[in-house]
Amino acid sequence: MKMLHWRRLTCAWPLWLAGCAQWPSQAPMSAPVVEAAAAAAPSWNAPLPAPAGGDPARAEALRGWWARFEDPLLAGLIDAAQQASPTLSAAGQRIAQARSVRTAAEADSSPAIAAEAQATRGRADPGSPTGNRYSAAAQANWEIDLFGAGRAATRAAQARLDGAVSAWHDARIAVAAETAQTYVQLRACEAQAGWALRDSRSREETARLTALTTQAGFRAPADAALARGSAAQGRSQAAQIQAQCDRLVKALVALTARAEPELRQALQPGQARLPEAALPQLPAVPGDLLRQRPDLARAEREIVAAAADVEQRAAQRLPQVRLGGQIGLMRLDTRSAGGDGPVWAVGPLSVSFPLFDAGRRTAATTAASAAYEDARHQYLGTLRRAVREVEDALVLLDSAARRGQDVRQAAQDLDTVLKATEARWQGGLASQFELEEARRGAYAAASLYIDLQRERLEAAIALYRALGGGWQPADAGPATGPAWPRAAPAQPAPLSPGALPAGSAPSPLPPASLR
Repeated sequence: MKMLHWRRLTCAWPLWLAGCAQWPSQAPMSAPVVEAAAAAAPSWNAPLPAPAGGDPARAEALRGWWARFEDPLLAGLIDAAQQASPTLSAAGQRIAQARSVRTAAEADSSPAIAAEAQATRGRADPGSPTGNRYSAAAQANWEIDLFGAGRAATRAAQARLDGAVSAWHDARIAVAAETAQTYVQLRACEAQAGWALRDSRSREETARLTALTTQAGFRAPADAALARGSAAQGRSQAAQIQAQCDRLVKALVALTARAEPELRQALQPGQARLPEAALPQLPAVPGDLLRQRPDLARAEREIVAAAADVEQRAAQRLPQVRLGGQIGLMRLDTRSAGGDGPVWAVGPLSVSFPLFDAGRRTAATTAASAAYEDARHQYLGTLRRAVREVEDALVLLDSAARRGQDVRQAAQDLDTVLKATEARWQGGLASQFELEEARRGAYAAASLYIDLQRERLEAAIALYRALGGGWQPADAGPATGPAWPRAAPAQPAPLSPGALPAGSAPSPLPPASLR
């Protein structure tokens, strides 16, 4: 009866411990921070360039936004940069690492089975004959997850895997935006270089004519010196701007991993032409950013993972239950006897009670709780930064829109003044100083016009990135399902000299009268 009583007690241990598994309670999850968007910014404060639209239309517009630039070369460069980006490659490897961690966490909650074979020759007891013993068995060990430590570890690993996928999408959007901004800066630089070259040639022609009239005695030597200095200044400005353009080409080479001669040949047809596209459409309220920013999704997943870590550390302070067993075959050979047959065993069933660890488990729980608080505050900071990025882009877009007409008018009028002053100078009715002043004014106005076009495009690209680039929570990672929509159209044009026909995109240069 005593033996039967102990057997029943042994079998009841797991059930008794399972009843205690209701503690600790689940750690707080990310629900409180979902309401933080409204608190961060209940509405947009900057002027909106376009009315808010529905979620499906807005997401689709952002996904296909690069195709709306009507510049297949830009789409091809973005696609090449995303394929060659080391940042994206590293993000993909982090996904693979997170997937392996999740698999390991799931495996820790499952029984571990190992095969073992042994061969022994010897004497088991004094006076017993020498014999051989052979055995082959499968052994199983299982730590029963009564208190949820294993389940919490799996949830944390899954949350971090989801966060790694979101980080990969965020990196992909960032690479696309960086490539587009570099491309826009290059096209604006080419336009600036064209104006600088025209200005330099005009100054050199003025210096030549001034030198001739000075030799004939019609102008003072000071006019010739001023003209020569102005020509030298023009050449210096043109060389400086051309160097900036060359650096931007090399930046595109580094981003896209394209050979520089090939890239320069592809860029040639659309030289000095900035792309143009409709502005991204905004969500109705800042809180909608929660559904379309991959970095916010990653920060939210980190909160979930940190909460699961708290639960896991708390569960590790409770008793641990392990169960073992084996099944196999054994053969025994001695001088006096021998035999073979199956052998099996269930157990031992062991329960480990933590009594003293010098505060190690308590410290681990405290650290996990601190990590949870840190993840929660990081999420709130990321949310505020997201709202600020959108607001900054809106301010720049509004500024460009309000200044556009005035800057264009100034460029037209000052170019007219320059042409009139050149005609008066050639007729001897205007001084060299008047001509140089008119030239400086026209060049500065044209340069400002090109800069304004570049600023508007850069602000639109920044808004695209701040709105999440068309990301949706259902989007899969690089190796877990359908590929993330590429920046290029369905049939992307090859990177070739004919990729951008002349005139296919509006020119950022001033009106025809200013060219």
